[in-house]
Amino acid sequence: MARPTPLYPRATLKRIIKAHSNRPLSKNIDVLIYLDYALFLQDLMREAAIRSRQVGEKGISSRSIRKVRENTLRKFKG
Repeated sequence: MARPTPLYPRATLKRIIKAHSNRPLSKNIDVLIYLDYALFLQDLMREAAIRSRQVGEKGISSRSIRKVRENTLRKFKG
């Protein structure tokens, strides 16, 4: 069976996290950060879809994403 390709480059992400942090990191911190990012995008798109429907748009526009971006970012701020 062929090995699946990774969703993101783990080594690169770990290097970036380590460069921006002066703290010791757990072994799977990159996985946790990636999952948090995926949840953020899912929530952002859901809120943008709701906003689009409320204002009568047929699809999700960049304007609806900009309108819900701040609230979504506040939810995910650690």
